[in-house]
Amino acid sequence: MESPTHRHLATIAAMQSLTDSEGRRINIRRLSALDKLRLFKAAGPILAQNHLWLGMATLACSVTSIDDIPIPTPTTEAQIESLVSRLGDTGIAAVALALAPEAPPVDQAIHAGN
Repeated sequence: MESPTHRHLATIAAMQSLTDSEGRRINIRRLSALDKLRLFKAAGPILAQNHLWLGMATLACSVTSIDDIPIPTPTTEAQIESLVSRLGDTGIAAVALALAPEAPPVDQAIHAGN
């Protein structure tokens, strides 16, 4: 069984750092199942079914700090929207690029259709 310290260290190790086109250093992490459940709760029943809104919210909620200033996990719709506003188009685009699934290697992509 993992201790809380081991879980915390694993979370830190899973973080990525990126720089958006405005030069801001943004730290991110992939959301866990519990993080996503809490996001659905913060979004509410209607917005949790809006895939476009939820996608943008997921990107924003993946941010843990901007320029070394910690970002608390949003717990309300207003906090999520505030974070999206703070990140803006450039921050959201950088986070989306960093969290995008990797494309399969060229050999796999070629042979997948055969």
